[in-house]
Amino acid sequence: MLTKSEKSDIVGRHGANAKDSGSTAVQIALMTKRMGTLSEHLKKHKYDHSSRRGLLKIVGRRRSYLRYLQGNDPEAFKKLNSALGLS
Repeated sequence: MLTKSEKSDIVGRHGANAKDSGSTAVQIALMTKRMGTLSEHLKKHKYDHSSRRGLLKIVGRRRSYLRYLQGNDPEAFKKLNSALGLS
């Protein structure tokens, strides 16, 4: 689970302002961070199937958001990809 300070840090880096938690770029960055923590959890607990299912749902949702961002704002997509180290 992300702490409040981690979440506000991500929103500050990727959002238009400090309260912009709903933009596509911020949501993709939050999902990426959450995926990292779930991946670490699954390395220790490889039989936790409910967490694995949650991770797969987040992966699918992030993929949809990335596709949306790429179609609507390619410049922001490239910037976010380089900032998060995707692709």
